Amino acid sequence: MRRRADFLSANRGLRVARPGFVLLAHPNDGRGMRCGITVTKKIGNAVVRNRMKRRLRVLLRDVLPKMGLPDHDHVLIGRDRGVERDFIAMRSELERALEKAAAGKGDPPRNRSPRRKGRRKDSGRTGNRANQEMQ
Repeated sequence: MRRRADFLSANRGLRVARPGFVLLAHPNDGRGMRCGITVTKKIGNAVVRNRMKRRLRVLLRDVLPKMGLPDHDHVLIGRDRGVERDFIAMRSELERALEKAAAGKGDPPRNRSPRRKGRRKDSGRTGNRANQEMQ
């Protein structure tokens, strides 16, 4: 998977969180078994992120052909603890996460508040410049 739209659609699918990564699985309308990896800058600098991506890529190559969901997109989101985590432990976590996803038992959806647009109410400002100049 390379397109941003594919990653966004996978985000609407099943989510299974593990200490080293988060697995997203979403049906892809018969396009086969596809995979993608994403690691954010919160993980570390470029060297750390690339190391994490290499580890996740090897995990996917080993486990996905045997246990992956057919006609699904699989996305692994690297977590901070995945860099120093034991590779064998991460492999077993991925296997358990794929089993859980195959059974349709993802983690409950995150309770995220909607983003607010505009200024915050408690910003400490008393008004706009026009009001301040009139006083």
